[in-house]
Amino acid sequence: MKGIIQIIGLLLFTATAVSQTIKKVKITEVEAYIKNSDHPLVVNCWATWCAPCVEEIPYFMETVKKYSDEKVELLLVSLDFATSYPNKIQELISKKHFDATFFWLNETNADYFCPKIDPKWDGTLPSTLFVNNKTGYRQFYGRPMTDRQIELEVSKLTGVKK
Repeated sequence: MKGIIQIIGLLLFTATAVSQTIKKVKITEVEAYIKNSDHPLVVNCWATWCAPCVEEIPYFMETVKKYSDEKVELLLVSLDFATSYPNKIQELISKKHFDATFFWLNETNADYFCPKIDPKWDGTLPSTLFVNNKTGYRQFYGRPMTDRQIELEVSKLTGVKK
């Protein structure tokens, strides 16, 4: 009996840890996070089923790490279906060793949430917003990006070339 209780406790702890890793949010929370950021922010909208999304995330991680002195933050906003939250998303994050701040967007109406990220966003994945509230820099890309394009944008975002 004691062993069963320990196993149940471990399972509950694991489920809690996973759900804490990927924060379930509404678009208004994403908007507030972006608006209140006091450092350069790279907001990448992606999904586990989107091959170009998964392919470019390591480029973002590598570039953000390179600009760590400028306190650039990578925010990965998953647009996965509700059935994938949190387990399938967490599995991919762990498998690929993704390192970022993770949100899962708990919204289904793209006509509502897309323009709140950027008026030009039509829902295409991947899509990325570069924001620096201190300098007023804001650039949106509704397409996959190469490592060189990401490097150039983060250089503009921070005002530092590395």
